[in-house]
Amino acid sequence: MTLAASAAAGGIDAGLWKITTVVETGGRAGPPRETSKCLTADQVADLPGTFSPVANTINSTCEPMAHSFDGKKLSWHLVCKGQLDMELIGEFDFDSPHHYTGMVQSKASMGGQDMPGSKNTVEGTWVSACTQ
Repeated sequence: MTLAASAAAGGIDAGLWKITTVVETGGRAGPPRETSKCLTADQVADLPGTFSPVANTINSTCEPMAHSFDGKKLSWHLVCKGQLDMELIGEFDFDSPHHYTGMVQSKASMGGQDMPGSKNTVEGTWVSACTQ
């Protein structure tokens, strides 16, 4: 899939992305954190695979991940049970070839005791082609 085809299909362009993340735990938001990531043509051609978690737990079993993707909006829900019970919910909106927003919420408990949940809010902005 070419970059133009990716953009026309409602996706995002490959390239260097600036990602701003705000983590909120226990109702308190931390300072914004900026990172950069180079996304390849293969990664942007598979947005659900690129922006969904991989279930990799020890002593817990994860249900098959529920997800939906319409070319612009991605949502997923992952539940794992066992030594650590965990629930992850994610929503991403790829609103232009050079911009996306997203939110990932997590809840967990161990031995019946709830652990502090978190909410990560992300915003991605395309910067340039990758130089690699």
